[in-house]
Amino acid sequence: MLVNLSVKDFLAKTAGNDPVPGGGSIAALNAAIASALTEMVANLTIGKKKYEDKEGLMKKIVAITENYRASFMKDIDADSEAYNNVFAAFKLPKETDEEKTERNNQIQEATKIAAEIPMEVARKAVDIMDVIAQVADQGNQNAITDACVAIMTARTAAISAILNVKINLSSIKDIEYVALMTQEANYLESEAIMKEQELLSRVSKIL
Repeated sequence: MLVNLSVKDFLAKTAGNDPVPGGGSIAALNAAIASALTEMVANLTIGKKKYEDKEGLMKKIVAITENYRASFMKDIDADSEAYNNVFAAFKLPKETDEEKTERNNQIQEATKIAAEIPMEVARKAVDIMDVIAQVADQGNQNAITDACVAIMTARTAAISAILNVKINLSSIKDIEYVALMTQEANYLESEAIMKEQELLSRVSKIL
């Protein structure tokens, strides 16, 4: 599994001539990093007398971000597996009309899954941006720049995932499905950009 590799080995594998891990897995990795940084800021707030009134909130944030982190880590491998399944579908036999039909159906289904995994990454990345903003505003202010890095990383994760959604949608023939997914992708992209800008604008006034 990709998530069990060391950082050094993961980067080496990414740099190699195998198409996985690719942009989708890296988007999920970015989201996991954003989750971890958010969790860190919350942990740096817990136990500090200055923030004792925020202790309960920060403990909730730790639990929330821990779950997000675990989920995004699963997505790192899920995205690569989805790509491999699309590739495998393209290698199915296509000698007879029946084989061609089955192959096309398998390609379409595998490609939909390959679009849905990064879409879910984008959804969760946008959702966690609200948690990041909360920890930035109410958490340990000595770590506020870590929260800023977290929200920038989450935005990168969301937009990167959306790009992977869109490239898969370009191969899907289900027009209604493509329209719905495109609409949501565009919405999530605008939300990610807006949420990042809102927090960075607030922070820039105090740094």
